[in-house]
Amino acid sequence: MRLTTTIAAVAIVVVLALTYVIRLEEHRTHMPRPHSSHLNTTLSVKPDSYLGVYQSGAPDSYAGITRFTGTTTIKPRIVVYYSGWFEPFKANFATTAAKHDAVPLVQINPKNVSLAAIASGHYDGYLTSYAEAVRSYRRPVILGFGHEMNGNWYSWGYRHTSPKDFVAAWRHIVTVFRELGTRNVTWLWTVNVMHTGGTIASPAPWWPGNKYVTWVGLDGYYYKPSWKFAPLFGPTIGAIRELTHDPVLIAETSVSPATNQPAKIADLFAGVRLYGLLGFVWFNSEHDVDWRLSNPLAIDALRRGAAAYNRSAS
Repeated sequence: MRLTTTIAAVAIVVVLALTYVIRLEEHRTHMPRPHSSHLNTTLSVKPDSYLGVYQSGAPDSYAGITRFTGTTTIKPRIVVYYSGWFEPFKANFATTAAKHDAVPLVQINPKNVSLAAIASGHYDGYLTSYAEAVRSYRRPVILGFGHEMNGNWYSWGYRHTSPKDFVAAWRHIVTVFRELGTRNVTWLWTVNVMHTGGTIASPAPWWPGNKYVTWVGLDGYYYKPSWKFAPLFGPTIGAIRELTHDPVLIAETSVSPATNQPAKIADLFAGVRLYGLLGFVWFNSEHDVDWRLSNPLAIDALRRGAAAYNRSAS
């Protein structure tokens, strides 16, 4: 009788234990996974996929981008803002962009910050906070760091900071994000078009390697009436192709009002197609030149070019 009672008791314990294990496994099965495992954050790399804009006022407001759409009828797929070191990820702006079917492109600029210190981990607290915020956003984000480093006008650029320190900082940033599971980032390494005279160098010394770059960005503007796409962008695209076959996006461009804007805009669309690039981001703001669209003929050229571009991309 005691043996029977003992066996029954053991059986009850075994059943309870198995029930607990089953329920625990069911709980684990239904627990939310880390954000990155749920997401399809891979962006299209089909040529002619992207028309983007940088509009002054971003990221504090989306109103300028809305006005740009109203003026041009272009609904940008990429919206850009520039971020100083120590600035947090602007999740509200990114969320608004997503509601408009756009991907945020953030160019993080380490003005007067030691790139060697970044590479050594001195700023990992900031990078960790940023990476966690981007991961929590749970949608695609395009991130750049230290854009136009092959030019001499920024503290992190040519003749101010060594390419070796730039590469080490870039690799360290990407590594921090990956170790934290922030997988919804497309890493955009952005260079300026090369010019003669030595002020803008070949981008090769700043190349971090294919493991650390997703897309290549290229910045170049139509300053003069005689400039055309092939001589403006072609040599730098050739230099990039010696480093990588990663997709190329023109990350900043515009046409000076002093040129024949409608013709240059048509040339821009044609060049993007000819070279098989991802697309371009229109810089619609004041800088060294007032690049904002105001000429009705130029606006119409951009509108018509975008309409044909979108048809070919669909």
